[in-house]
Amino acid sequence: MLSCILNGVLASIIFASCGAAVTTVNVDGTAAHSIPPLLYTIEALSGWAPINGTSINVIADPVPLSDALPNSLELTIPSGSSGQVGFGNAGYWGIASDFSGNLTVMLQSSIGAVYANASVPVHGSTTDWKQVVVQLTPASSPVSTTNIFTVTVDGASAIGQKINFAMFSLVPPTFKGRANGLRMDIAQTLYDMKPSFFRFPGGNNLGNSFSTRWQWNATVGNLIDRPGRMGNWGYVNTDGLGLLEYMYLCEDMEMEPIMAVWAGYSLDGTSLPENDLAPYIQQAIDQINFVIGDSSTSKPAALRASLGHPEPFYLQYVEIGNEDFFAPNSYIYRWRDFVGSLTATFPQLKFIATSLPSYPTLDPIPKQYDNHVYQTPGWFAENAFYYDSCQGSCSLHSPHRDGTYYFEGEYAVTSTNASDLYGTFTDGRLIYPNMQGSSGEAAFMTGLERNSDIVFAASYAPLLMNIANYQWSPNLISFDASHVYPSTSFYAQQLFSLNHGTEYLPSTLPQMGTLHWSVTRDAPTNTVIIKIANAGMTAEEMSFELPFVGVQGTGSATVLSGSATASNSPETPNAVTPVTSQIKTGKSFSYTAPAYSVNVLRVEVK
Repeated sequence: MLSCILNGVLASIIFASCGAAVTTVNVDGTAAHSIPPLLYTIEALSGWAPINGTSINVIADPVPLSDALPNSLELTIPSGSSGQVGFGNAGYWGIASDFSGNLTVMLQSSIGAVYANASVPVHGSTTDWKQVVVQLTPASSPVSTTNIFTVTVDGASAIGQKINFAMFSLVPPTFKGRANGLRMDIAQTLYDMKPSFFRFPGGNNLGNSFSTRWQWNATVGNLIDRPGRMGNWGYVNTDGLGLLEYMYLCEDMEMEPIMAVWAGYSLDGTSLPENDLAPYIQQAIDQINFVIGDSSTSKPAALRASLGHPEPFYLQYVEIGNEDFFAPNSYIYRWRDFVGSLTATFPQLKFIATSLPSYPTLDPIPKQYDNHVYQTPGWFAENAFYYDSCQGSCSLHSPHRDGTYYFEGEYAVTSTNASDLYGTFTDGRLIYPNMQGSSGEAAFMTGLERNSDIVFAASYAPLLMNIANYQWSPNLISFDASHVYPSTSFYAQQLFSLNHGTEYLPSTLPQMGTLHWSVTRDAPTNTVIIKIANAGMTAEEMSFELPFVGVQGTGSATVLSGSATASNSPETPNAVTPVTSQIKTGKSFSYTAPAYSVNVLRVEVK
């Protein structure tokens, strides 16, 4: 999950009644705290189709390409074939064959218009595999995204042949040219949010069962050595995006990694007995060593070096499991054993617990917790003060401060129906974020920023959704084969990320309601930054009293606003986007926050 690592935050409020209610905010010029920087059966043929009378099948290859990829796609060319015959998909390629002749690799439309093609001579045998790499450069732009990737041979010269194909990888240009990297437009959208951290391999992606759990060593190295696995959401993960790719992504986007290790529990409800944990603790140690170990003394680190990154990556936070509040009793011994061993090996790292802060009692006492919440717009606005009285083991009903820190690792408005948060779209579930939800989330975020002396990171979740096939909604960013659709919540996150400042300025505290704010300062530019979330259905008049000398008479307001149901979708991709304008400012100034809005005011002080 992706968002900004937060830094300190706090505020206070006074109501004046003169006709229409005006909220007056008095800002303290002394900073309270700094802002922290921060496999397969015939089902594998899904999406593949024969071309011109051929037949395709998945076989357990007698001479597999690798131990990780024991199966291959078998192409059978029947008698009487002529012209180009083969198979097609929009996906992956890499090739091995016992056929001698030419392969034609094409990108074409569903009705046969060819956009790019390459002819490759292949001379194989029954025992040798040959990898073929070609570059396909379309000569024109397709009129739609209903296009296919095809591999064909001349039917007449291949009659009676069976040709086995073991791996396909069709990759568009990637962000910063990284092998196995992200599609450029999706990655650029993420980068434009200026994220501070990236949590991986993604909460539930750690594993739905013991046999399908995420294992770091099965996600690195040559693609032919990555077996893939059935993911948690009903589709196969090839793990082409593996541990090394995650770390490069963090480097390329200047994000801090928050890395999770599998900790003996799977979402099918199975917890390993304590006596069985040792090899999996070692696997976690190896995973961390791959990232930060010394390549001269650690085999996993030496593997990293052999793959092109001799220097250790930066790593500060390691999460022990995911959502272990589902198995609190076993987490007592799993946390103890994992953290005990990992702390002894990596005393410089910070380990994050994933049970509820209030239960169970863990030993050693966690210094960091990961909290998750999916709720309604009203819940988020009402709980903007969740962390304000937190002294340590924050629970929903008994927060207090004692030096414990918090990672709001997953949060989002999922529904407007409090009695059915994960129900149907006709029952309040959101397909895409809307302004009612995004302004509610922003109200909650002002509380995170106000308390960023203890809330060190926060991220909306989930991050990405392919609109053609998704298992959860809403998501921060949606996409299809050719477009990216940033949501209203994306823009709310972006406004906070681009304007978090370096230190929090206490101010009048918001009252319980729909109007919330936070005031920070960017010390290098001496700019006061006021974030306002109005999660209500009416505009709110506000006045601000700044304690500084030399406040500029003009500032800027960047506003994201719309009706409660206003939403960015493939049909209305730019229904709501931020708009920046100049406003009058000074030591005292007024501002009107529109209904269902997220606002960022910037005021320079000389």
